[in-house]
Amino acid sequence: MTSPLPSPSAASVLDLAPVVPVVVLADAADAVPLARALVAGGLPAIEVTLRTPAALDAIRAIAGEVPGAAVGAGTVLSPEQVRACAAAGARFLVSPGWTEGLLDAMRGSGVPYLPGVSTASEVVALLERGVREMKFFPAQAAGGTAYLKSLAGPLPQARFCPTGGIGPATAPEYLALPNVGCVGGSWMVPADAVAARDWARIEELARGAAGLRGAGGTCR
Repeated sequence: MTSPLPSPSAASVLDLAPVVPVVVLADAADAVPLARALVAGGLPAIEVTLRTPAALDAIRAIAGEVPGAAVGAGTVLSPEQVRACAAAGARFLVSPGWTEGLLDAMRGSGVPYLPGVSTASEVVALLERGVREMKFFPAQAAGGTAYLKSLAGPLPQARFCPTGGIGPATAPEYLALPNVGCVGGSWMVPADAVAARDWARIEELARGAAGLRGAGGTCR
């Protein structure tokens, strides 16, 4: 990522919290109370995925009404989506993979970004382009902590946010790795709690996730 997050203050989204909640919202009206619950629980970086028609409105609402949140856009797949997310107020961008066109758009947006990788060759290609912070996806299916440990030796300059198949039991194992800044997950925003608008439960789950910093390692 190439530019600092405007708020909360941090050099990188990888440094905001040990866990980045990955949020899928069907109703943009739920965005603000959900984000407030996550922030209250200690998770200020929130990735709203572009998997529903409500996503851009949700990002816009959180950016405008929850000053303690650093709302980002996930599942960003095209230059058009990059522009739409930046215009909506996204403070970081996350993609499951990358192409030259997508990378150029993310770089040109001025918004911090995490392009997705799952192989050593993809990591090397991004390092060659000056990108040192990446999403490792799908983390568990792509080799999990063993794979990331293997990358740390030859590619120590790369830092990752592993996402995909990670839960509270496995997150500490990832956070203990020197090349992992934080992890992405959805266990603190279960679909049934969102559907029931049980913001208190989500805040409690978020607090537990935020506490994983001490349980498994550091989120530098």
